[in-house]
Amino acid sequence: MGNIQAAGPVTLTPPPPQPVSPTASTAGEKKTGGEAASDSNPGTMEEIHKKCKDVYPVIFEGGKFMLNKGLSNHFQVSHTINFSTTQAPGYRFGATYVGNQQVSPTEAYPVLLGDTDPSGNLNANIIHQLTPNLRAKFVAQIQSRKWQASQLTLDWRGSDYTTSLTLGNIDIINGSGVAVAHYLQQVTKNLDLGTELAYQYGPGVPGGQIALHSVAGRYSADNYTASCTLGDTGVHLCYFRKATEHLQFGVELETSLRMQESVASIAYQLEIPKANTVFRGTMDSNWTVGAVMEKKLMPLPFTLALSAAINHPKNQFKLGCGFIVG
Repeated sequence: MGNIQAAGPVTLTPPPPQPVSPTASTAGEKKTGGEAASDSNPGTMEEIHKKCKDVYPVIFEGGKFMLNKGLSNHFQVSHTINFSTTQAPGYRFGATYVGNQQVSPTEAYPVLLGDTDPSGNLNANIIHQLTPNLRAKFVAQIQSRKWQASQLTLDWRGSDYTTSLTLGNIDIINGSGVAVAHYLQQVTKNLDLGTELAYQYGPGVPGGQIALHSVAGRYSADNYTASCTLGDTGVHLCYFRKATEHLQFGVELETSLRMQESVASIAYQLEIPKANTVFRGTMDSNWTVGAVMEKKLMPLPFTLALSAAINHPKNQFKLGCGFIVG
């Protein structure tokens, strides 16, 4: 469903909960191993712009302290404290469990991850490889003691294609919900083509129902990737380039037909292995400039993160400092 949202701000899909940690969130997003997946499998439609998106920094504001503790080979907990002037400060507890169903050297299932705060707000994710070809993902979000969002995704991965079905916020009593179908096919060694159909129904939708269709393509070479999504809501273009072993660039253009606006941006990622440091920076056509620096304080298991962003016309400035243990 990320392709629909990328083309423009629409109210078609519910916001999914955020994963506990970067390492935990990627456990179920990589290509499946075993007989089901091979080098020719194109992945899912949600990942079609992933290489470019991964270059962009995640800007945060205020202070953040995170403690990750591995209790066993399968279980990890995290403690996070946020201090921010724009969001409610507080504490969150997270937990991640990875099962012993090993499908590849880097993947094991099932994966259960979630986090909660003292008010009882909960984000939960369950990812499991049901069969060598079929993977299921369930996402739930509870806010203010109410069931805020739920989402079930089934991915069927063939030798050179992936088809997916996502059901979000299905409410049989009130007659509302969202259904999204994806199909991504590897046409040649370098070219992948796909399509997406999203359907939403309910009393709050104009006319009672709405359907959106989009097509997508991705061309991959040794050191660059170009991807495009074209749909009813707009156009989303991405270009990723690996300049050197430690330097990567990403360029993105998003055009929303409904909002009648376009935003172009460029980002970079620079790794300095000898200094255990990673820099990420971005600048867009709205004159917003942002950057994040992550520094591993070796030999201790500590990571220092500094974040800053400024919008010159709006005279807005954000500054963040994070400290991660584990």
